[in-house]
Amino acid sequence: MNLYTDVPRLESLPEEFNIVVDIPMHSTSKFEYDEKGGYFKLDRTLYSPLIYPFEYGFIPQTHGEDGDALDAILLATRPTFAGCVVKSRVVGVLKMSDEAGIDHKLICVPVAKLDPRLAHIQDLEDIELHLIKEIELFMADYKKLEPGKYEFVKIEGFGDREEAKQILIKGAQAYDNK
Repeated sequence: MNLYTDVPRLESLPEEFNIVVDIPMHSTSKFEYDEKGGYFKLDRTLYSPLIYPFEYGFIPQTHGEDGDALDAILLATRPTFAGCVVKSRVVGVLKMSDEAGIDHKLICVPVAKLDPRLAHIQDLEDIELHLIKEIELFMADYKKLEPGKYEFVKIEGFGDREEAKQILIKGAQAYDNK
């Protein structure tokens, strides 16, 4: 089974969709799913003394502007594991670019059935301001000590749920058209 091509993105997209976790919350290593090979690999340990403050993964059967599946920041109250499929919904987007070009991060939460502690989060303004700042700081700085990468990281601000849904729809259409 290939988690990128075989896990359904769900017919209820953009309201609900699956996320495959690459990196569990609190990790200091960057794991990546090889979309062609169908396996996880250690991409690198973080060069900076930071930990992932959220789950990080991808949305199957989508295609982002950087050539990979759409990236997802998954807010969670408990860590999962690499390869865990989490039914989720989008609440916003961190707009950014890096050495590969435009690389927006959809900010998501699990559906209420999976974690009722996050059910109240419907849009960006429902997320604690401190957590928003942590997301921005982490994504801006985690490549800081990596040669040839940090100078390309640009944080361009946040977008609301509606903007994130449009990115999700566009990513699903790009996958279908490739």
